[in-house]
Amino acid sequence: MTVSTLTESRGAVFSIAEATTVYAAARYLREKQVRAVAVLDGQGRVVGVVSQSDISDKVAAENKCPEWVRASEIMSTRLVSVSPQEPIEKCFELMDKYGIYHLLVIGEDGRYRGMISMQDLLKIIAFENKALADSLSDYIVGRR
Repeated sequence: MTVSTLTESRGAVFSIAEATTVYAAARYLREKQVRAVAVLDGQGRVVGVVSQSDISDKVAAENKCPEWVRASEIMSTRLVSVSPQEPIEKCFELMDKYGIYHLLVIGEDGRYRGMISMQDLLKIIAFENKALADSLSDYIVGRR
């Protein structure tokens, strides 16, 4: 399975502008039911990622007003990305190597294509293991 298999099945790609307030970013995350979102500059290039933990650690824990702080002030800028053609296994390697929970998907044309989360990968593992367990069960039950 490749990264594109996962991202294309969703259809939606979520992002915010770097001038977005943290308040608006938090509401966007809640509305879209995601834990992180790409931050784009005026030309549509990815310049960062804002996650729930960024909002918690850099705004709420610091007692800053979310209406006064911009996404560009709190976004993570250590960006790690994969191409749509990469195998899903590469995502595990990168997340483990860099200690992150989200990967940006960037096409060969440099355009932002979406994001892969650790939760996405765990769902794939659970699905694949269920299929294997079902096959083994069918094999064992069928032999009786």
